[in-house]
Amino acid sequence: MALLLQLRTVTGLRGKADRIAKAVFRGLSFYTRVLENCEDEARFDETFRWPVASNIDGNEILEIQVFNYSKVFTNRLIGTFQMVLQKVVEEGQVEVTDTLIDDNNSAIQTSISIEIRYQALDGTVGAWNDKEFLETPSVHSEGDGRYPLETDSLLSSHQQGLDISPGKSNQQSAERSFRRAGKGVFSAMKLGKTRPSRDDHRKQDEPAVLEAEDLDRKALLQGLEPDTISLASVTAVTTNVSNKRSKPDIKMEPSAGRPMDYQISITIIEARQLVGLNMDPMVCVEVGEEKKYTSMKESTNCPYYNEYFVFDFHVPPDVMFDKIIKLSVIHSKNLLRSGTLVGSFKMDVGTVYTQPEHQFYHKWAILSDPEDLTAGLKGYLKCDIAVVGKGDNIKTPHKANETEDDDIEGNLLLPDGVPPERQWARFYIKIYRAEGLPRMNTSIMANVKKALIGENKDLVDPYVQVFFAGQKGKTSIQKSTYEPLWNEQIIFTEMFPPLCKRIKIQIRDSDKVNDVAIGTHFIDLRKISNEGDKGFLPTFGPAWVNMYGSTRNYTLMDEHQELNEGLGEGVSFRARLLMSLAVEILDTTNPEINSSTEVQVEQATSVADQNCTGKMEEFFLFGAFLEATMIDRKIGDKPINFEVTIGNYGNQIDGMSKPILRRKKEGGDGNEEESELLQNSSEDEGDEDGEMVSVSSSQPMKPLVTDRNYFHLPYFEKKPCIYIKSWWQDQRRRLYNANIMDKIADKLEEGLNDVQEMIKTEKPHPERRLRGVLEELSSGCLHFVTLADKDQHHSSRTRLDRERLKSCMRELENMGQQATTLRSQVKKNTMKDKLKLVQNFLQKLRFLADEPQHTIPDIFIWMMSNNKRIAYARVPSKDILYSIVDEEMGKDCAKVKTIFLKLPGKRGFGPAGWTVQAKMEIYLWLGLNKQRKDFLSGLPCGFEEKKTSRGQNLPSFPPISLLYTKKQVFQLRAHMYQARSLFAADSSGLSDPFARVFFISQSQCTEVLNETLCPTWDQLLVFDNVELYGEAHEMRDDPPIIVIEIYDQDTVGKADFMGRTFAKPVVKMSDEQYCPPRFPPQLEYYQIYRGNSTAGDLLAAFELLQIGPGGKSDLPPIDGPTDMDRGPILPVPLGIRPVLSKYRVEVLFWGLRDLKRVNLAQVDRPRVDIECAGKGVQSALIQNYKKNPNFSTLVKWFEVDLPENELLHPPLNIRVVDCRAFGRYTLVGSHAVSSLRKFIYRPPDKKAQHWNMTGEIVVNMEPEVPIKKMETMVKLEANSDAVVKVDVSEEEKERKKKKKKGGGGAGEEVEEEEPDDSMLDWWSKYFASIETMKEQLRQQEAAAAEAEEKEEMEMAEGSKAQAKNKEKSKAPKDDKKKKQQSAPELPEKKNKPRIDELKVFNKELETEFDNFEDWLHTFNLLRGKIGDNDDNATEEERIVGRFKGSICVYKMPLPDDITKEAGYDPNFGMFQGIPSNDPINVLVRVYVVRATDLHPADINGKADPYIAIKLGKTDIKDKENYISKQLNPVFGKSFDIEATFPMESMLTVAVYDWDLVGTDDLIGETKIDLENRYYSKHRATCGVSQTYSIHGYNTWRDPMKPSQILSKLCKDGKVDGPHYGPGGRVKVANRVFTGPTEIEDENGQKKQTDEHLALAVLRHWEDIPWAGCKLVPEHVETRPLLNPDKPGIEQGRLEMWVDMFPMDMPAPGPAIDISPRKPKKYELRVIVWNTDEVVLEDDDYFTGEKSSDIFVRGWLKGQQEDKQDTDVHYHSLTGEGNFNWRYIFPFDYLMAEEKIVISKKESMFSWDETEYKIPARLTLQVWDADHFSADDFLGAIELDLNRFPRGAKTSKQCSLEMVTNEAELPMISIFKQKRVKGWWPFVARDENDELEVTGKVEAELHLLTAEEAEKSPAGLARNEPDPLEKPNRPDTSFIWFLNPLKSIKYLICTRYKWLIIKIVLALLLLVMVALFLYSMPGYMVKKLLGA
Repeated sequence: MALLLQLRTVTGLRGKADRIAKAVFRGLSFYTRVLENCEDEARFDETFRWPVASNIDGNEILEIQVFNYSKVFTNRLIGTFQMVLQKVVEEGQVEVTDTLIDDNNSAIQTSISIEIRYQALDGTVGAWNDKEFLETPSVHSEGDGRYPLETDSLLSSHQQGLDISPGKSNQQSAERSFRRAGKGVFSAMKLGKTRPSRDDHRKQDEPAVLEAEDLDRKALLQGLEPDTISLASVTAVTTNVSNKRSKPDIKMEPSAGRPMDYQISITIIEARQLVGLNMDPMVCVEVGEEKKYTSMKESTNCPYYNEYFVFDFHVPPDVMFDKIIKLSVIHSKNLLRSGTLVGSFKMDVGTVYTQPEHQFYHKWAILSDPEDLTAGLKGYLKCDIAVVGKGDNIKTPHKANETEDDDIEGNLLLPDGVPPERQWARFYIKIYRAEGLPRMNTSIMANVKKALIGENKDLVDPYVQVFFAGQKGKTSIQKSTYEPLWNEQIIFTEMFPPLCKRIKIQIRDSDKVNDVAIGTHFIDLRKISNEGDKGFLPTFGPAWVNMYGSTRNYTLMDEHQELNEGLGEGVSFRARLLMSLAVEILDTTNPEINSSTEVQVEQATSVADQNCTGKMEEFFLFGAFLEATMIDRKIGDKPINFEVTIGNYGNQIDGMSKPILRRKKEGGDGNEEESELLQNSSEDEGDEDGEMVSVSSSQPMKPLVTDRNYFHLPYFEKKPCIYIKSWWQDQRRRLYNANIMDKIADKLEEGLNDVQEMIKTEKPHPERRLRGVLEELSSGCLHFVTLADKDQHHSSRTRLDRERLKSCMRELENMGQQATTLRSQVKKNTMKDKLKLVQNFLQKLRFLADEPQHTIPDIFIWMMSNNKRIAYARVPSKDILYSIVDEEMGKDCAKVKTIFLKLPGKRGFGPAGWTVQAKMEIYLWLGLNKQRKDFLSGLPCGFEEKKTSRGQNLPSFPPISLLYTKKQVFQLRAHMYQARSLFAADSSGLSDPFARVFFISQSQCTEVLNETLCPTWDQLLVFDNVELYGEAHEMRDDPPIIVIEIYDQDTVGKADFMGRTFAKPVVKMSDEQYCPPRFPPQLEYYQIYRGNSTAGDLLAAFELLQIGPGGKSDLPPIDGPTDMDRGPILPVPLGIRPVLSKYRVEVLFWGLRDLKRVNLAQVDRPRVDIECAGKGVQSALIQNYKKNPNFSTLVKWFEVDLPENELLHPPLNIRVVDCRAFGRYTLVGSHAVSSLRKFIYRPPDKKAQHWNMTGEIVVNMEPEVPIKKMETMVKLEANSDAVVKVDVSEEEKERKKKKKKGGGGAGEEVEEEEPDDSMLDWWSKYFASIETMKEQLRQQEAAAAEAEEKEEMEMAEGSKAQAKNKEKSKAPKDDKKKKQQSAPELPEKKNKPRIDELKVFNKELETEFDNFEDWLHTFNLLRGKIGDNDDNATEEERIVGRFKGSICVYKMPLPDDITKEAGYDPNFGMFQGIPSNDPINVLVRVYVVRATDLHPADINGKADPYIAIKLGKTDIKDKENYISKQLNPVFGKSFDIEATFPMESMLTVAVYDWDLVGTDDLIGETKIDLENRYYSKHRATCGVSQTYSIHGYNTWRDPMKPSQILSKLCKDGKVDGPHYGPGGRVKVANRVFTGPTEIEDENGQKKQTDEHLALAVLRHWEDIPWAGCKLVPEHVETRPLLNPDKPGIEQGRLEMWVDMFPMDMPAPGPAIDISPRKPKKYELRVIVWNTDEVVLEDDDYFTGEKSSDIFVRGWLKGQQEDKQDTDVHYHSLTGEGNFNWRYIFPFDYLMAEEKIVISKKESMFSWDETEYKIPARLTLQVWDADHFSADDFLGAIELDLNRFPRGAKTSKQCSLEMVTNEAELPMISIFKQKRVKGWWPFVARDENDELEVTGKVEAELHLLTAEEAEKSPAGLARNEPDPLEKPNRPDTSFIWFLNPLKSIKYLICTRYKWLIIKIVLALLLLVMVALFLYSMPGYMVKKLLGA
């Protein structure tokens, strides 16, 4: 559907001006081009087309406005024309000439002439009449050929017999005026320069494109804010690729399916709340097939493991991410029994990998029991899981004492957005049937069978296997059928939402010998469900899925079998499967539910074919091969043909023997099957309906030679065609929606590339382009919503179709609104962040566009030679699918696409896959057969159709070839200027590159330049007589692409391929002028690709010039060779080559380091050669590299002509050669500095001095870290809640401390026990610093989250105003929140003393300080060629050494004032004030603090690490101090080494694993370049501490005092100062600093000093003008440990720092003692006084009474073997027990880490003890003692000695709350309280898994240090010394016969009371009855006798 407007002329204009017209319909406006200097008539002759999605209403209006165009001012409106479209709708086509009206609605004399035509949805438009074809003869004669023909209606089904061949130039209307709508189309490889799109070719009019400056001026005149301007892609930096050709894809090699290294590290920390009584749990960790176990912990429900496991894999990413990680807790497993499963947890590796940082850190996994769905959770397991691929680095959050982890619910191991309460669900996967299966058996067997049994069977026995969440289910096997019918469903039971993303569905062939996969399909659950609040459960189908894999011919050992397993890109259609999926959430309370999670298979009902899978339709695929070139020479000698297949249609050699096509006959309804053989094109009869027979392959042809690498097929004027009819279910809607979204995404991507390109090339105003991009995005999204809306009522849709459509519409609508909001927020400074957000939009769009339910299979194009398949290309069917609505059409439908054929499967990996097998220009069209009328519309015009004999007179019959009658001759000029950063192809590290340029069937080479990676060819290649077929005007916009390949010339053998790029030439037709703006073309960078990776850039320009009737003489002349010595080589002409100017390059040669051997010989006399743009300089020769690797002459320079445009600067090459005897020299290695920008010196602008040098500036001396403020809170009295915030300055603090020590007036300080300095050590400082670092990280995260929240708020609000109000209302709330948050922290913080801190960097120090390359740069020298096998070798493996030096580039001549400065030494040029590079002796002091997360090196999952340090000849191995079985060892050591720079400057610190037997293994190492640190201006020799003190834990380490350092810095930096003034002030330059002025020595004496002041300046040195830079603070750096065997994967981290002191200075003091803190010995005495309300377990034999024999057991965690029991309180009848029993637990405790340290042997075989650190937790349990059977466990409580609830005063107040509601109770620490007494509850779980109180215990905890315990000893139990009195136990506890009366009383009174009463009553009754019976007869007699 479309509305077409042809705007012909505007007449009766006044004056002479530039005219432009604008046409608007439904809000979409098009502009015409600008007609310059028109007088009374403006002939526009342009056609516009509005694709319309819904029918046009009769009263809609079309508006045309005509303007006078102005470049500077606003366009002035001449008049407007409006027309109601009623007549157009009725008649379909109207011509109008009418006058315009002006602003006042009065008619003016200017009139306009237009033609409008409307083409409705069904193509119902009357036939065209002849007049319209010939239009205006004048135009026709011009050869302009702009016929406004809309081919949709050309061959509509009810044409009145008009025999028009569509080939005769029915050009799609004026390029749909792409350019004017501002819709430039971008390509990833920039195809040429910005140029106006097709304008009127008679006059080269200026395009209506405004340059940025014009825009600014214009904006100002219109009063616009420049911040709101947005640029459409009109001025984009990219080419407009027009509508006849689509973009080629430049990346060749498939990335999927290539194995990579992965490492999965899992730390199991602890488990909590495991369900079960008194269990011995262990954890099994399973990844894929591998299992590992933790150790077993005895009798505990909350075991603490802290064990680390590593799994290494080398598999393709897809396989990796589908592996399942399964953590299960097993109870009491031993050698004999397998143990019982408590609970398990599963997730796939992909889920972990998609987490931020690819890891879960310290998260709790919820355990559930798969066998019992009704049970709730079975406990929690705390773990870290990280997945590292090559090159990922994982930032481990810093580990110190974790207190906040007790919040289990807040830290669950679940991805964001997954609810913590997951439910069980059933996944029903229904497998209905499959078709199109390949043969899976050899036909020999079949023939034997046929001979014997006489039956001909299908050779495949298929079944379907489904893998999901680590389980697999399979259907039954259908014997011998290509079309199996299963109708079975496979049911999986899994938690929902599942943490496994993909379901794998595989059709397999059952065979006793060789059971193989036929095809595999993955369903991504994220694509078939939506978790939003309007979301839906996973649902799928019933729909067909297509499976692709290896080629269909059967061989026993298929080399491409992996493709069938789903790895890599399938190269052929294998089968399609009809299936569906549904999910049902289980109601686990339902008793009928089957609670097993086993996979079940059962029968299912078959799917009714029509309703949801779609109606069978006949599709038509047409293809034309326009060119086949670059055919690999290996196959060039035999005839070649091409075959196109869609599904099995068109497949002649290995499709089915009889493809059975289900399709409804016109008459019959049932599913009558009809088979049709696919004959080849030779049989030209159709079948009975006069239909055509498909022709699916071209005729074989012998290729011709292009050059020595490639051949081409002679498709000159005759182009072969293919056409195939096929039948598929009609589900085009799905593809249409995907296409619309894809197009929005393509447009967005192209816009983003524009923006990035603008940023990269520093074009002005990229933010405007970004606004334009966002505008396009929001209009695209809203457009999708309207288009998709009408799809709501489409009939044959599955539930997924409906739900997906709804959610896509919601998402896009939302995205459109967000884009609009974002657009208003894009400013110059917010540009970068917004760009990131827009990138997210792009990913989301791509994700939404991927349609999970397949429809038509993809199309494969195979190149065949000798009936063998050689190479293929795969085209997704949606890309070439036709639709009447423009947006829905596939992006390559009816367009010429350049396709590169590649080798199938693994053969395409690596270098083999980089060479092109063939380059094809192919035209494809796929659509319904009934829409076939315009399948030729997009072909280049000017051809005749050749049809088979049958179809001669049938107009719609497809041709089998096209014969082009028109051809144009061109000359191509390729201006090859230079390439840079090429790939090193030779072993020398260089290449001998030449470029080969291919165009159509010609190729030419540039000259070979030897030994360079940055060749400047400066060469013009001329291709003469290039013949192109088709109409001339099409060539101008759609020239074919040029392929440029770069090769490395080898003396022997063939040239090596180094990379490839594409370009589009700028075209000049013979009737155009060779003049600006288009000519001469500009040089442009083209990205070169080698496989998937970039391999440099090519700087070149290409022009294609039409050779007119006058022959070549009309072409612009080529200036002959300017320099004769180049012979016939033409240089790039002057207008194109860059403008050069003179630069001087100064090079600082410092030295060479770490040179490796070259060809086994050591490097002895190296020299460095520097080369840039053909000029260069050589360094002095190093005479003896071993003795001194530094250069004797430091600075040299050379002059060179470089382009003015910095972006075109060539790279600078650094090469190191070794000079050998007899004048030979060998290359050691080379380095290319690709961008000189950072080395360009720009003289400072005198006007803009950015340092204000006048007046004094007082520097604010606030402490930098905001957190410190918190610590200076002082609480006034114990009872007042008011908190007064005091900012204490450093001095006051010091004074307070002094006061305290003096004891004078320290009364008002209520601060608790301030530890005195003797208690503090280096570790106190370290732990305090880590806390600070974590706090800062937390604050950063919070700030980031807040900012994000704010963003989202703003995005959600449409307008800013609302957002502002909202902010206002939100603010007060936020403050409250903040207050609440900070309040609870105060009490904790107040008693923290002020400890001086150091800076903990959680990365290497050099990353923080820019590698210390402030003036001395390090250039890595790379060796040449990498082996072919190992093309992804990391850079590290290629490094052969390093060159140290620097470069300075500046334009000549320099301003004088620089050279005239005082102390200017001309020898050093720009490198003034550089130290000498003579050898220097240095004392290096290495401090190693600790290592974390080491990679386990032993079988037991641990390591025995020790430190090894190497510097020059010094090699220290600290082997005897290895730390046994630790992955987080604390070393706490320092090492002193004397070294001489430069010979010994690379320090290696390694961690080795000690082994008793055999050699020790390297765990990992880190290398530090000490030299750069030593010479850096950041002063990295010894970190500057926070405060200056001369004694204590914080002694100043540097031999130079702060004041000496300061004066030296001032002198070196030529800074005025320091001037110390009174009152604690110091002035440096014009900055004034303040600080304290006195210091106290050990004896408390105070002295005056300037050191504090000097230190204050040093800590703010970056604020000093000119000379300032940040100085390295006192610090600890965290360095990753790497192992050369596992490149790129971290093996752990090392915390350390290095100090360096020159030996010619005073010696430094002794090293700081950082040896690990020794744990302190403590003794915990626990007295169990009483128990109460203990549950009663036993029944008494005699009395049947409930009682319990209570005893209490206790132990400290980790010391279960030392558990202690009280004696037994027998026969407690009330649950009361009296014990008075004392336990004594001695333990070693690390105060700082709050951990108990235990050393014990792991097993009897262990060599030495292992040290464990575990939390200090006391466990108390209550038991019921039994004499014969096992004791019964009744309940337990675990108290964390650092924070446990205060005991209740009485038994009554003691409740369950104390355990469950810990958060709100006051917590105490035994280490602070020392002595605690109270009641605590015992708890256990009842049958329903609920916690209940099972007793209470009164206990007293008393903590003593070892010394105190010695002074006041106490006995165990009730023993001496300090004995406890015997408990007063009530006498019921005596055995019953000692107290018979009491027992009897109990028996009678309590137990049997009622029984006795009942018996007595019964007896009485009996007696009564007996008496009655006894006395009745006598009495009766008496009565009778009347006695």
